[in-house]
Amino acid sequence: MSNPDKTPSFATPPRAIALITGGSRGLGRSMALHLAERGVDVVLTYRSGEKEARAVVDAIVAKGRKAVAMQLDVADSRSFGAFAEALAAALQKTFGRTTFDFLVNNAGTGVHASFAETTEAQFDELVNIHLKSTFFLTQKLLPLVADGGRILNLSSGLTRFTLPGFAAYAAMKGGIEVLTRYMAKELGARRIRVNTLAPGAIETDFGGGMVRDNAQMNQGIAAQTALGRVGLPDDIGGAVAMLLAPESNWLNGQRIEVSGGISL
Repeated sequence: MSNPDKTPSFATPPRAIALITGGSRGLGRSMALHLAERGVDVVLTYRSGEKEARAVVDAIVAKGRKAVAMQLDVADSRSFGAFAEALAAALQKTFGRTTFDFLVNNAGTGVHASFAETTEAQFDELVNIHLKSTFFLTQKLLPLVADGGRILNLSSGLTRFTLPGFAAYAAMKGGIEVLTRYMAKELGARRIRVNTLAPGAIETDFGGGMVRDNAQMNQGIAAQTALGRVGLPDDIGGAVAMLLAPESNWLNGQRIEVSGGISL
Protein backbone atom coordinates (compact mmCIF):
# COMPACT_ATOMS: atom_id res chain seq x y z
CA MET A 1 0.00 0.00 0.00
CA SER A 2 1.48 3.38 -0.97
CA ASN A 3 2.07 6.13 1.57
CA PRO A 4 -0.65 8.80 1.14
CA ASP A 5 1.68 11.48 2.47
CA LYS A 6 4.08 13.08 0.06
CA THR A 7 6.56 14.10 2.75
CA PRO A 8 9.84 15.48 1.35
CA SER A 9 12.53 12.82 1.17
CA PHE A 10 16.18 13.61 1.87
CA ALA A 11 17.16 11.08 -0.79
CA THR A 12 15.22 12.21 -3.86
CA PRO A 13 15.11 15.55 -5.69
CA PRO A 14 14.07 18.22 -5.18
CA ARG A 15 16.24 18.40 -2.09
CA ALA A 16 14.51 19.51 1.08
CA ILE A 17 15.09 23.08 2.24
CA ALA A 18 15.14 24.07 5.91
CA LEU A 19 14.76 27.57 7.31
CA ILE A 20 16.41 27.94 10.72
CA THR A 21 16.00 31.17 12.65
CA GLY A 22 19.02 32.13 14.72
CA GLY A 23 21.21 29.82 12.67
CA SER A 24 24.52 31.69 12.90
CA ARG A 25 25.72 30.27 16.21
CA GLY A 26 25.04 27.85 19.04
CA LEU A 27 22.21 25.40 18.58
CA GLY A 28 21.08 26.89 15.26
CA ARG A 29 24.53 26.48 13.75
CA SER A 30 24.66 22.84 14.83
CA MET A 31 21.18 22.21 13.42
CA ALA A 32 22.17 23.71 10.07
CA LEU A 33 25.33 21.62 9.79
CA HIS A 34 23.64 18.37 10.81
CA LEU A 35 20.86 18.90 8.28
CA ALA A 36 23.39 19.71 5.55
CA GLU A 37 25.20 16.46 6.30
CA ARG A 38 21.90 14.69 5.58
CA GLY A 39 21.50 16.41 2.24
CA VAL A 40 19.24 19.28 3.24
CA ASP A 41 19.73 22.79 1.85
CA VAL A 42 19.53 25.59 4.40
CA VAL A 43 18.30 29.14 4.78
CA LEU A 44 19.51 30.55 8.08
CA THR A 45 18.74 33.86 9.72
CA TYR A 46 20.88 36.07 11.92
CA ARG A 47 20.17 39.27 13.80
CA SER A 48 23.57 40.97 13.88
CA GLY A 49 26.22 38.26 13.42
CA GLU A 50 26.60 38.45 9.65
CA LYS A 51 30.23 37.24 9.75
CA GLU A 52 29.27 34.16 11.76
CA ALA A 53 26.31 33.49 9.47
CA ARG A 54 28.51 33.66 6.37
CA ALA A 55 30.89 31.18 7.98
CA VAL A 56 28.02 28.73 8.50
CA VAL A 57 26.96 29.18 4.86
CA ASP A 58 30.54 28.43 3.74
CA ALA A 59 30.61 25.29 5.91
CA ILE A 60 27.33 24.08 4.39
CA VAL A 61 28.52 24.74 0.86
CA ALA A 62 31.68 22.80 1.67
CA LYS A 63 29.42 19.84 2.45
CA GLY A 64 27.97 20.04 -1.05
CA ARG A 65 24.69 21.73 -0.17
CA LYS A 66 23.24 25.14 -0.96
CA ALA A 67 22.75 27.78 1.73
CA VAL A 68 21.64 31.38 2.17
CA ALA A 69 22.00 33.70 5.19
CA MET A 70 19.33 36.37 5.71
CA GLN A 71 19.09 39.11 8.30
CA LEU A 72 16.06 38.97 10.58
CA ASP A 73 15.25 40.42 13.99
CA VAL A 74 12.56 38.12 15.35
CA ALA A 75 11.72 40.71 18.02
CA ASP A 76 10.37 43.02 15.30
CA SER A 77 7.13 41.51 14.03
CA ARG A 78 6.62 44.49 11.71
CA SER A 79 9.49 43.19 9.58
CA PHE A 80 8.01 39.74 8.98
CA GLY A 81 6.09 40.66 5.85
CA ALA A 82 9.17 42.10 4.15
CA PHE A 83 11.19 39.10 5.26
CA ALA A 84 8.66 36.71 3.69
CA GLU A 85 8.93 38.60 0.41
CA ALA A 86 12.74 38.50 0.53
CA LEU A 87 12.64 34.80 1.34
CA ALA A 88 10.38 34.07 -1.62
CA ALA A 89 12.89 35.80 -3.89
CA ALA A 90 15.83 33.94 -2.33
CA LEU A 91 14.12 30.57 -2.72
CA GLN A 92 13.58 31.20 -6.42
CA LYS A 93 17.05 32.61 -7.05
CA THR A 94 19.15 30.11 -5.08
CA PHE A 95 17.08 26.93 -5.09
CA GLY A 96 14.74 27.34 -8.06
CA ARG A 97 11.72 26.76 -5.85
CA THR A 98 8.73 28.69 -4.55
CA THR A 99 8.45 26.82 -1.23
CA PHE A 100 10.59 25.35 1.54
CA ASP A 101 10.02 22.24 3.62
CA PHE A 102 11.16 22.68 7.22
CA LEU A 103 10.75 25.70 9.50
CA VAL A 104 12.73 25.62 12.74
CA ASN A 105 11.75 28.43 15.11
CA ASN A 106 15.00 28.47 17.04
CA ALA A 107 16.03 32.10 17.57
CA GLY A 108 15.86 33.20 21.17
CA THR A 109 17.47 34.87 24.13
CA GLY A 110 17.48 34.29 27.86
CA VAL A 111 16.77 36.45 30.90
CA HIS A 112 17.89 35.27 34.33
CA ALA A 113 15.98 37.12 37.03
CA SER A 114 13.85 36.07 39.96
CA PHE A 115 10.10 36.32 39.66
CA ALA A 116 10.07 39.23 42.13
CA GLU A 117 12.73 41.17 40.21
CA THR A 118 11.73 40.52 36.58
CA THR A 119 10.86 43.84 34.94
CA GLU A 120 8.03 44.46 32.52
CA ALA A 121 10.60 45.40 29.87
CA GLN A 122 12.34 42.03 30.28
CA PHE A 123 9.00 40.23 30.12
CA ASP A 124 7.94 42.08 26.97
CA GLU A 125 11.28 41.33 25.31
CA LEU A 126 10.81 37.61 25.94
CA VAL A 127 7.24 37.73 24.63
CA ASN A 128 8.38 39.36 21.40
CA ILE A 129 11.41 37.15 20.79
CA HIS A 130 9.93 33.81 21.75
CA LEU A 131 6.15 33.62 21.76
CA LYS A 132 5.08 36.42 19.42
CA SER A 133 7.73 35.62 16.82
CA THR A 134 6.89 31.91 16.76
CA PHE A 135 3.23 32.77 16.22
CA PHE A 136 3.42 35.59 13.69
CA LEU A 137 6.56 34.68 11.76
CA THR A 138 5.15 31.21 11.16
CA GLN A 139 1.85 32.80 10.13
CA LYS A 140 3.58 35.02 7.57
CA LEU A 141 5.64 32.13 6.19
CA LEU A 142 2.79 29.61 5.88
CA PRO A 143 2.21 30.33 2.17
CA LEU A 144 5.85 29.41 1.54
CA VAL A 145 5.83 26.16 3.57
CA ALA A 146 5.31 23.17 1.30
CA ASP A 147 2.35 20.90 1.92
CA GLY A 148 3.64 17.89 3.80
CA GLY A 149 6.38 19.96 5.43
CA ARG A 150 7.46 20.25 9.05
CA ILE A 151 7.54 22.97 11.68
CA LEU A 152 9.70 22.52 14.76
CA ASN A 153 9.34 24.99 17.62
CA LEU A 154 12.05 25.28 20.28
CA SER A 155 10.98 25.13 23.89
CA SER A 156 12.98 24.25 27.01
CA GLY A 157 13.31 21.59 29.66
CA LEU A 158 12.42 24.40 32.08
CA THR A 159 8.74 23.91 31.24
CA ARG A 160 8.91 20.53 33.00
CA PHE A 161 11.38 21.20 35.83
CA THR A 162 12.01 24.48 37.61
CA LEU A 163 15.16 26.46 38.35
CA PRO A 164 14.97 29.80 40.15
CA GLY A 165 15.41 32.81 37.90
CA PHE A 166 13.69 31.52 34.77
CA ALA A 167 9.99 32.13 35.47
CA ALA A 168 9.40 34.54 32.59
CA TYR A 169 11.51 32.58 30.09
CA ALA A 170 9.82 29.28 30.95
CA ALA A 171 6.37 30.88 30.73
CA MET A 172 7.10 31.87 27.13
CA LYS A 173 8.25 28.37 26.30
CA GLY A 174 5.14 26.91 27.93
CA GLY A 175 3.08 29.09 25.61
CA ILE A 176 5.02 27.78 22.63
CA GLU A 177 4.25 24.19 23.65
CA VAL A 178 0.52 24.88 23.74
CA LEU A 179 0.74 26.82 20.47
CA THR A 180 2.50 23.86 18.86
CA ARG A 181 -0.46 21.57 19.53
CA TYR A 182 -2.90 24.05 18.03
CA MET A 183 -0.70 24.53 14.98
CA ALA A 184 -0.47 20.77 14.51
CA LYS A 185 -4.26 20.47 14.68
CA GLU A 186 -5.03 23.35 12.31
CA LEU A 187 -2.28 22.62 9.77
CA GLY A 188 -3.04 18.91 9.59
CA ALA A 189 -5.20 19.42 6.50
CA ARG A 190 -2.02 20.41 4.65
CA ARG A 191 -0.14 17.43 6.16
CA ILE A 192 2.23 19.82 7.91
CA ARG A 193 3.62 18.22 11.06
CA VAL A 194 4.32 20.54 14.01
CA ASN A 195 6.33 19.45 17.04
CA THR A 196 8.21 20.95 19.96
CA LEU A 197 11.85 20.24 20.79
CA ALA A 198 12.72 21.02 24.41
CA PRO A 199 16.49 21.09 25.07
CA GLY A 200 17.92 20.76 28.54
CA ALA A 201 20.92 22.79 29.71
CA ILE A 202 23.42 23.18 26.85
CA GLU A 203 26.97 24.52 26.76
CA THR A 204 26.60 27.60 24.54
CA ASP A 205 26.86 31.38 24.93
CA PHE A 206 23.11 31.46 25.62
CA GLY A 207 22.30 33.51 28.72
CA GLY A 208 25.82 34.86 28.84
CA GLY A 209 27.30 31.36 28.73
CA MET A 210 26.25 30.58 32.29
CA VAL A 211 26.00 26.82 31.74
CA ARG A 212 29.21 26.65 29.73
CA ASP A 213 31.35 29.02 31.77
CA ASN A 214 30.07 28.65 35.34
CA ALA A 215 31.79 25.49 36.59
CA GLN A 216 29.61 25.25 39.69
CA MET A 217 26.39 25.47 37.70
CA ASN A 218 27.72 23.06 35.07
CA GLN A 219 28.63 20.47 37.68
CA GLY A 220 25.36 20.92 39.54
CA ILE A 221 23.29 20.30 36.42
CA ALA A 222 25.45 17.33 35.44
CA ALA A 223 24.84 15.81 38.88
CA GLN A 224 21.07 15.99 38.28
CA THR A 225 21.31 14.41 34.81
CA ALA A 226 21.08 10.66 34.29
CA LEU A 227 23.83 10.70 31.66
CA GLY A 228 26.13 12.64 33.97
CA ARG A 229 26.86 15.77 31.92
CA VAL A 230 25.24 18.86 30.46
CA GLY A 231 24.32 18.94 26.80
CA LEU A 232 26.41 20.05 23.83
CA PRO A 233 25.14 21.82 20.70
CA ASP A 234 25.59 18.68 18.60
CA ASP A 235 23.24 16.81 20.93
CA ILE A 236 20.50 19.16 19.77
CA GLY A 237 21.62 19.49 16.15
CA GLY A 238 21.48 15.72 15.76
CA ALA A 239 18.06 15.54 17.38
CA VAL A 240 16.67 18.16 15.00
CA ALA A 241 17.98 16.25 11.99
CA MET A 242 16.32 13.11 13.36
CA LEU A 243 12.99 14.84 13.96
CA LEU A 244 12.93 16.24 10.43
CA ALA A 245 13.89 12.95 8.79
CA PRO A 246 11.29 11.01 6.77
CA GLU A 247 11.26 8.30 9.45
CA SER A 248 9.57 10.80 11.82
CA ASN A 249 6.66 11.14 9.41
CA TRP A 250 4.01 10.07 11.95
CA LEU A 251 5.23 12.29 14.78
CA ASN A 252 2.91 15.27 15.21
CA GLY A 253 1.82 17.64 17.98
CA GLN A 254 4.39 16.26 20.40
CA ARG A 255 6.88 17.66 22.91
CA ILE A 256 10.23 15.91 22.68
CA GLU A 257 12.68 16.70 25.47
CA VAL A 258 16.38 16.29 24.68
CA SER A 259 18.08 16.73 28.04
CA GLY A 260 20.06 13.59 28.83
CA GLY A 261 17.52 12.70 31.50
CA ILE A 262 17.68 15.69 33.85
CA SER A 263 15.53 15.72 37.00
CA LEU A 264 13.97 12.31 36.36
